[in-house]
Amino acid sequence: MERITPCLFCEIANQRVSATIVYETEHLLAFLDIFPIRKGHVQIIPRQHFGYFEELPINLASEIVAAGQLIARAQKRLYAVERTAFLFSGGDIPHVHAHVVPMHDKTDITSRRYIAEESLTFVPAPRATKAELTDVASELKSAMNQPL
Repeated sequence: MERITPCLFCEIANQRVSATIVYETEHLLAFLDIFPIRKGHVQIIPRQHFGYFEELPINLASEIVAAGQLIARAQKRLYAVERTAFLFSGGDIPHVHAHVVPMHDKTDITSRRYIAEESLTFVPAPRATKAELTDVASELKSAMNQPL
C-alpha cells in the first residue's frame, strides 16, 4: 500500500527531520521522545519503513529488542528505577517503533482496559526542550557505555 504523506520516522531515519539520537546501528535508530512519559523515554525505529509490527523481519525485531535492553539498563542506572517498560507501538505513526520508558509508577504505561473510571481526560505530556533532550541524550549515551 502506497503512502500518500511522508512518514515522520522515515524522515528522521533519513536525517531530513532532526531527532536527539542516543543510539544507532546500520539498521536502526534510537532517539528521545519529544513528549516523554518520563525523563529518558526513548523510541527505537528501523531505518527501513515497516508499517506494522507483524511486517518486521525477525532479525530486525531482535536487534530492536537488544537495543531496548541496552537502553533499559542505562535508564535503570540513571533514574534508579526498578524496571522499564518496553513496547512496540504503531498507534500514532504507522512506522514500527518501540518505546523504552523508565517506570517510576506502575501506571506510567497503562491500558484503558483496566481503568475503572468511565470518563477519563488526558493532557499531552509536556514537550521537552532542546537543552533537556541534549542533556538526557548525553547521560544515556554515557550510561550505555558503562559495563554492567
